[in-house]
Amino acid sequence: MAESCVSMTGRRRIRSILLPRLLHRPARAGALTTGALVACASLAAGCGIVPGATGGSGDDAPITVMTWAPQDTQATNKPGMPAFAEAYARWVNSQGGINGRRLNVLTCNDKNDTVAAARCARRAVQEKAVAVVGSYSQYADSFMPTLEGAGIPYIGGYGITNNEFTSPLSYPVNGGQPALLAGLGRTLADTCGPVTLIRPDTITGDQLPPLLDSGLEAGGHARSGDQRAAEDATSYEGQARQALERATADTAEQGCVVPALGDRTNTFMDSFRRARADYPEVRTATVLGSVDQSTIDASGGGSGPYEGSYVTGWYPAASDPSWDPMKKVIEEEAFGDNRIDAADAGVQTTWIAYTVFKQVVESLGDGEVSADTVSGALDGGLKVTTDGLTPTLRWNFQDELAAVGFPRLINANVTLQVVRDGRLVAARKGFTDVTKTLRDADLG
Repeated sequence: MAESCVSMTGRRRIRSILLPRLLHRPARAGALTTGALVACASLAAGCGIVPGATGGSGDDAPITVMTWAPQDTQATNKPGMPAFAEAYARWVNSQGGINGRRLNVLTCNDKNDTVAAARCARRAVQEKAVAVVGSYSQYADSFMPTLEGAGIPYIGGYGITNNEFTSPLSYPVNGGQPALLAGLGRTLADTCGPVTLIRPDTITGDQLPPLLDSGLEAGGHARSGDQRAAEDATSYEGQARQALERATADTAEQGCVVPALGDRTNTFMDSFRRARADYPEVRTATVLGSVDQSTIDASGGGSGPYEGSYVTGWYPAASDPSWDPMKKVIEEEAFGDNRIDAADAGVQTTWIAYTVFKQVVESLGDGEVSADTVSGALDGGLKVTTDGLTPTLRWNFQDELAAVGFPRLINANVTLQVVRDGRLVAARKGFTDVTKTLRDADLG
């Protein structure tokens, strides 16, 4: 490739896409992605379209971003994330925008479908979005190559796929399912007999057992029983009874059942409640995102099946004062919008993701705001604070967990909560860092 054909932007994008994969990613984290190949081909073919150059913004031009999540599906739904993104845009624009620039938020329904997820990504490219912010999708294999090919950063994904912790254009704000399950496993190792994991019979679900087991084994506990279930089932009677039988197989110590079925966790717990009559001592535990306060309320509160359950989360409990600024935005711009729940981990993640994006744009001053300058600021060592909701965030191409296939996982902190008298409250103060637990895990 002739030097004259490649701009400084193009060279930086080649480095950001290729070098982490060629030089730093562990072998089992995978080979060069399709997105990286697309980026190289685009540069080599015509020297006309530079990845990352789309979405440029002049001194006072609107800044376009996108937020997507599944809505109106038979499986996991996160309508509060795009709804909150729109509310955030109204709020920040009422404050004069970001550095005087108006924020334009596009939303997309990924429909829990691989084709729809890819379509959302293509629309982000077509609309010249400078970033995808605070989103949820199980289909990173479908959308990430498109974003990588266009150089569009993915800031604050929900953490539901491993790709979010490997792509050099992903900037996660939490530890995703790896951190939640490792933290939960470490807690249950000290309190439970046999542990059974109920998880979706999907590719994403296949990633969950070794993560829970990493925490259990760190505490000297045997691995969990892996029990698959349909993601969109309307009843789980058989699975609930099978899990209870496993949990009581060891008569010396009652076991624990861990449902991690997303929106279908409550459906499982309805079946579990009925089957549990013969096994009153069996406890449940789960992760935030599979259960929240509204789920506990709907299941009977203090008299429901979640009472006494441990729940690991990424952030402080919803009652923590650190959430007050987010709640103010909801009150001012989305009062009465029942899609937005301040206690929902998806909404909370979207708030933190937009907090990151705002600080990135502010760091650029009066300069151009584009996909390339946004990712360049993040790659350049920008430190982002979130008022105590997370540790200070800073993204490196190869962080401490690169050796186990998560080079972009920079925040492995989790909180432990418990359902007490029907309320989800902090079980211990502060965060627990599960970096070492994950680093020592057998995730091969």
